[in-house]
Amino acid sequence: MGVLPRPPRRLPVFAWRGRPCSVPSRLELATRRQLRQMGLCPGGADPVALLRFRHRQPYRREELAELFRIDLAKPKRTATPAQREAIERALTARRTCPTCPPGQQVKPYYLPTSAGQCWDCYLPDTAAA
Repeated sequence: MGVLPRPPRRLPVFAWRGRPCSVPSRLELATRRQLRQMGLCPGGADPVALLRFRHRQPYRREELAELFRIDLAKPKRTATPAQREAIERALTARRTCPTCPPGQQVKPYYLPTSAGQCWDCYLPDTAAA
């Protein structure tokens, strides 16, 4: 026999600009996006409530956002210098044209993946115009 999954616990649901009675007012809650703006992340903590809101026109659909306790949130991880350097190299590689002459290969824009080269090499007739 396998292990049965835990049944989902019922979370209190906030209406937009509201607060259910079951959550104490001293408990500060935030969505993932709000935590990110504060330089925090949930850090493995489970959501303690849901926020129900409705989008504006044209879709008018209803959405749910998870709310996390701010006091349990952890600082966001930052990239190490080696990781930042690797990201910079990867982004430069996306701007490097393999067919351009040396010295002109790195472009100020990302190369289209459909062409695999810069627009000057892909459409040589329009570059001269």
